[in-house]
Amino acid sequence: MTDVGTLVSPIIMGILLGGLYALIALGLSMVFGVMRLINLAHGDLVILGSYIAFACMTYLGMDPILSLVIAIPVLFGIGFFIQQFLMSRAFAISAEAPLIIAFGIALIIQNTNQIMWTPLSRGLTTAYSLSSFHLGSYQFPLSYLLNFIAAVVVMLALREFLRRTYLGKAITAASQDRRAAQLMGINTKMIYGFAFAIAMICAAIAGIFLGMTFPFTPTSGIQFLIIAFGVVIIGGLGSIFGTFLGGIILGLVQTLTGFFFGPATQMLFIYVIVLVILAIRPKGLLGR
Repeated sequence: MTDVGTLVSPIIMGILLGGLYALIALGLSMVFGVMRLINLAHGDLVILGSYIAFACMTYLGMDPILSLVIAIPVLFGIGFFIQQFLMSRAFAISAEAPLIIAFGIALIIQNTNQIMWTPLSRGLTTAYSLSSFHLGSYQFPLSYLLNFIAAVVVMLALREFLRRTYLGKAITAASQDRRAAQLMGINTKMIYGFAFAIAMICAAIAGIFLGMTFPFTPTSGIQFLIIAFGVVIIGGLGSIFGTFLGGIILGLVQTLTGFFFGPATQMLFIYVIVLVILAIRPKGLLGR
């Protein structure tokens, strides 16, 4: 029989890990919620943020978190370009064309990273990312706590941005009814560009905190894209708080199944949970 005290550590680790998963999935959820686009390049764009931070550390000696001042504008510009000059034209062709373009973008990013940085595993190692903190008699990596704090901050900032700013309200209006938004004078093409770019800001932040937690390679984007899909399916496509909740659930499932059944079963149980949610509630727990 398992002692309740032994469950405390995997539960807290699951919650903290879920914060990172939610952070990774927020951009994917926003793009789908606004444009109904499943961005297959999202995982690789997150890893691109990790490599930008790695370049800033290697050549400029910048702290990974401070490298956000470079990563955010770069990913914002890339996201705006992708939507305005690639995705918007693809939507006019067919519903499948944006998926194909997103897949092509993912391949380009993977190969570019591999040429520039080789297939070797990299990491954003700092003194504090290797540190730990104590919660009672339990000890946890400090990077996990930073991930959770970053996820909460980004989630709340994104929610308040959408609620209180003109651009945020325009994005919300365009996501609810594109035609009605156009009749109200909203330039939906430009709004979609900003929405995609803001989602890429989330990807940049996620990439940096991911790199401080796990090693990454040019092909790591696929792994984290699958996790992000699981998070938004559980929480509900297009729901910001649902994405955060889905990340916590996925993190708990991973750590608790690893605790009871071993690490080899973690992804199996994650897929089972995703399938159960799809069967019972296809829109997710908080999906619109």
